[in-house]
Order: sequence, then C-alpha cells, then structure tokens
Amino acid sequence: MSTYSGSCLCSKVRFEIDASLNQFFLCHCSRCRKNTGSAHAANLLSKTASFRWLTGQASVNVYRVPGSRFIAAFCDTCGSALPTFEDGHLVVPAGSLDSDIECQPNAHIFVGSKAKWDHDLELVPRFDHVPAET
Repeated sequence: MSTYSGSCLCSKVRFEIDASLNQFFLCHCSRCRKNTGSAHAANLLSKTASFRWLTGQASVNVYRVPGSRFIAAFCDTCGSALPTFEDGHLVVPAGSLDSDIECQPNAHIFVGSKAKWDHDLELVPRFDHVPAET
C-alpha cells in the first residue's frame, strides 16, 4: 500500500489516499466526456483505500446526475475534478494526483459511446509545447 497526495488547480483543496491503486480505467461514456471536456475520464478506483481531506473540504461541491449513479466532485473556486467516496467506493481523477502512480490503465471502458473524433490519435503530431501558428 502506498500514500498518494493530490490537490485541485488552485491548491485550495488537498487530500491524501492510502491505497493500492490497481483499478485504472479510461471511461469514454458521454457523462465522463462532458465532465472532463475531453475524450475520456482517467479514473482510479479502490474499495480498500483510506481517504482524507487535508484542506478545503468545505470547498468541495458534488453534483449527482438525477436518476443515475454518476457523481462528480469539484473545487468551488477553480472547478478541478476531485475524488468521490460513496458506498465504500473511492473514485480518483488521475489528473488530480500530485504523486506519481506506477500503474497503467487497465482498460478503455464504454468505448461504444466514445466521441466520433476519438480514433487514430496516436497518429496526431506531438509537441512538448504549444506549436507556432502556421
């Protein structure tokens, strides 16, 4: 078991997790795409983690999609995605961690819902910075 730390973009909210993070999914469902504004969410899951807010817990807002199990937590200042913990299940947005994680994603899930433009992305040019305008 390892200890991981994380925070929101403005650092108002900070948290710590003691866990073995071995469930790592890239979710392409429409709700995760809408929530992240990207092709997929990158979430770590644990049923055995010990989770604690270090600072800013009062700044954490939670949104539940009515009639579903979908939950999104975010900082009320910067809007960064934050972990949710419900019914013994911890879901951690991988990008919210400040600590490095050693595991790779286990799977892409809900690929039947993926965005139409989400294909052959390994062929798109890569840059270490924003490219110059052409």
